[in-house]
Amino acid sequence: MTLEDLYRNQQMRMVRLAILLVDDPATAEDVVQEAFTGLYRNWSQLRDSKAAVGYLRTAVVNGSRSVLRRRKTAREYQPPHQPDARSAESLAMLSSEHQAIVAALGHLPRRQREVLVLRYYGNMSEGEIAEATGVSKGTVKSTASRALEALQKQLGNA
Repeated sequence: MTLEDLYRNQQMRMVRLAILLVDDPATAEDVVQEAFTGLYRNWSQLRDSKAAVGYLRTAVVNGSRSVLRRRKTAREYQPPHQPDARSAESLAMLSSEHQAIVAALGHLPRRQREVLVLRYYGNMSEGEIAEATGVSKGTVKSTASRALEALQKQLGNA
């Protein structure tokens, strides 16, 4: 029996098994594909091609368990408390113009906010920002441009 034969004969059976375990067809298909990928990687080490079905079934069950563990962890995760508001003392230290800018920064997407803060507060160059954020210099430039435009719109409406 070849791996191709095994795929033709067992793929749908394994997907049905995974659907029963994870209760989501798309996730079940991913689990089965991962199982077949693992089997493909270890095909040359398999002593008996008849054992491949058992290996595959075990891989699907284990993959499904992993999915269920990740789901449970995601449901139970509570991010650490991050206050949305600045302290009264820090706000008192800022002028009203600075307060408006800080508030407007809070409404920007994460990457835009990071680029502007690193550029204007951290006094970093585009190259340094690119290295710190893991994006290209061109992305830093375009992100900064879009962020400044968004800030101008927000501050103009305020």
